[in-house]
Order: sequence, then structure tokens, then C-alpha cells
Amino acid sequence: MDNQLNLSDQELVRRAKAEELRSRGIDPFGAAFTRTANSQTINEQYQNHTKEQLLELNVKAIVAGRIMTRRVKGKAGFMHIQDRYGQLQIYVRSDMLSEEQFETFKKGDIGDIVGVEGFIIRTDTGELTVKASNYTHLSKALRPLPEKFHGLQDKEEARRHRYVDLIMNEEAKRIAFLRPKIIRAFQKFFDQKGFVEVETPILQPILGGANARPFITHHNALDMDFYLRIATELPLKRLIVGGMEAVYEIGRLFRNEGMDATHNPEFTTVEAYLAYSDMAGMMDLVEECFRFLTKEVLNKQVITYQGHELRFDVPFRRVHMVEAIKEQTGIDFFKLTSLDEAIDLANKHEIELTKHERAFGHIVNLFFEKYVEDTLIQPTFVFGHPLEISPLAKKSVDPRFTERFELFINKKEFANAFSELNDPLDQRERFENQIKEKALGNEEAAEMDDDFVKALEYGMAPTGGLGIGIDRTVMLLTGADSIRDVLLFPHMRPK
Repeated sequence: MDNQLNLSDQELVRRAKAEELRSRGIDPFGAAFTRTANSQTINEQYQNHTKEQLLELNVKAIVAGRIMTRRVKGKAGFMHIQDRYGQLQIYVRSDMLSEEQFETFKKGDIGDIVGVEGFIIRTDTGELTVKASNYTHLSKALRPLPEKFHGLQDKEEARRHRYVDLIMNEEAKRIAFLRPKIIRAFQKFFDQKGFVEVETPILQPILGGANARPFITHHNALDMDFYLRIATELPLKRLIVGGMEAVYEIGRLFRNEGMDATHNPEFTTVEAYLAYSDMAGMMDLVEECFRFLTKEVLNKQVITYQGHELRFDVPFRRVHMVEAIKEQTGIDFFKLTSLDEAIDLANKHEIELTKHERAFGHIVNLFFEKYVEDTLIQPTFVFGHPLEISPLAKKSVDPRFTERFELFINKKEFANAFSELNDPLDQRERFENQIKEKALGNEEAAEMDDDFVKALEYGMAPTGGLGIGIDRTVMLLTGADSIRDVLLFPHMRPK
């Protein structure tokens, strides 16, 4: 009874209507219903038929969907029902239905789900329509939908109630259906390249594969803590050691970090590893992948995103991180000979350093983040990341840097790749340095993974590896401004 007090007048009326249906022997929440057509097939097959041709053909169709508009006048009425493809007009006349069916139609509400059997016609206004000969109530909507032009205008509310957003918002529905097509396009690209799609564990006993804060959970039977994976990298490279040579995985990663327009605590990436390749090979592969995606999904290779015209039909720029910093600041970190010089530069440029960041590589990276990232609009490969922030990449000729790159588009990172470190002695030393950083307060530092080092000791071929953020790629290809608009159920702060 207390719950009833919180119901609106409309909700009380709808509950009463549900009980009335039940009293008439009609289940308010229905049963299975077999359709023979939908809004898309009817439009595609009969869009060019005239009113007279459709009358002559007398085509029967059985459709179903949610009532989105309705108007009843005397012994006839119109409504639009919505299915996954769009809306379809229904014409209802009392002399075409049983008395009970017409009564059910008259007492229906916007939001109810119904099934209609009838004949395809074209009205005097030219709209393809199903003229009902049978009308079936399928499911009662106990809550009214938002008013079409004023409901769910608050984006936060739309994201909290995605089910309503999908009903009312064509843009939300467009993105929801385009996202799986983009993921299929990723799969098609890597499959055609001879990669094998694999699955690796989400629960991992050791933190590794990236620098990020993890989520931690506990397994009762084993009585041990596990991390939700922050990367798929180390298991995939074990498969390269095992001789699979070309593997990829599309999967969820989990990072216990901040949330903004491009970050969600769980997100989707594709990681791929190719034996006998390197950083340059990965650059070619990533560039080819984005060119394929834009063509496959959008059928064009010049797109406009957030006010910028982005070119995927020309070679991507490739620039060393140090050169990019020099272009913006005039500072050449190649020429620095001591850590003190780097620290002095950071102080002069008001770059604050934590304990673990008082290292050459971290300072270089902080300069890049402050002065370069926001200048990278067109697709750009930035390579040569410092050793301290690249514990799994091969060293460059200058051992302060690595054979690693990131792809930036419109100021944001979309891909990360490198020539994989396959020297087990160097790898063990890198892990030990990460442990030292963790002791200095770097909560994102990796842990020692003895089994991975053991795998490398069996011998891993020179290998190139890459990771691409799928959510950001979906944002790019759909024109969405926020990651929350390309996730069906984004994480939200409680109201």
C-alpha cells in the first residue's frame, strides 16, 4: 500500500488497465508472438509501390512493436509502432477487428507492446501502413514514456536509464547498433591478416601488462587475492612464446582510476601480437587498421569529429617524443646529460614531481603531456617513449628510450604499441625497477611476474604488439563526445 502512495495518477490508471485486461482473460504481459515482417523489410520491399499496386497485391504482414503515437476517432484510429529498425504506421478500423480487439486498441497506452496482423497499404498521405485485421495485446507499460520532445533531455538521466533512452532517442539507438559493427570490423581486419582470436583470464594473480591502478577481489576457495586485469598483454605474449605467432583478443579491462569523457573504470580494447615484427611493423598495421575501419564502417576516409576534419586517407605523421617536445618548447632532451638538468627544467616550467617521478623518463613524459598532447589533432604516431614508463618495450639505440609508440587523434591516445621486450634478463631488471617505484609510492607500477620471465627464457621471437582502445574508436566513428554515450551501461555516481 505504501508503494501505491508513490505512484503517479498515470501509473495508477495503467495498473488498473492491466487488471481490466486480466479480468477479460487477456494476459497483460502476453506470450510469444510470431512476426513475418518488420518496419525495415516493409519499407525496403514496398517503398516504390503505389497505393493501387499494393491494393492489387493484397500483401499480408504480421508485425509487432511498441506504441509510440496513437489517435482514435470514433470507429477508426491510427498509431505508430516501433521495432528495432524504426517506426511503422498501423491503421485500425472497428469493422476489421472483433469488438474485443477494437476495445483493447482503444484502451491501449503509448508504450504498450502490441502485435498486428494485416495488409500493407499506402494511405492518402502516401505513408506505408499496415491495415489491421487482427490486434493482439502483448505487454502493458506500467510507466508512461517521457514526452517525446521534453523527456530525458538530461544526458545523465538518459545514461542512467538507457532502456528509455533507446526507446526515445534515435541517436542512442544508432550508436548501440553501430558499436557491434565496429567490433566485427576489428575482427574482420585481424582475421584477414591471419591473426587468431583468443581468450585470456580476467582474474589475474599478478599485476602486470600496463601501469594502472587495479581492482582487487578475493577468491574464497583458493583464499587468495586476484586483480581484475588491467591489460591482456602478458598472457598473449606467452602464446607467442608457445608458437601461435599471431594472436589478438578483444576484451574488457578494468582500471581503478578517474572517470571523464574518455575514461570509464571498465573499457574494451583489442590487443594483438605478431611474431617477427617490431614497432615499425605495428605502425603500419595500426595505420592500415584505422584506414580499414573508416572505410568498412563509414565508407569514407575523411571524417569530421568535434569540429576537426581528420584525414585517414594520407600517411600518418611519425615523430619522436623528444622532437615533438622540442617543436613546442625548444628544449632538446637528447642533449641533457644529467638528471639534475632535467629536474631543473621541470622546476622552471612549474612541473611538479612526485618521489617516483624524479627520473629522466618521467620528466620527459610530463613535458610531453603538458606541451604536446593538446596539439595533436591529425592522426600522429609519437614514438620513442622513455624507459621508465615502458617496462615491457625494447630499448632504442639510445637506452634512455624504447621502441614504443602511441597513436594520437584529436588530442587523445587511441593506440599503444611497441617492439616487445624479449630479453628475459632485461625484463627481470625492469620488473625489479617497477618494484622500487611501487615502494616510492607509484601505485600504478607493475609487479614481478616470475612465470612471464620464465616464459621468455624459453625464447620469444622478436615480436611487435599493439593495443587499441575500442571505446574511443567507437566515439570517433559515431561522433560521440563522451565514452558514456558509446557504452550501453556506463558506470555512474549514485544520485
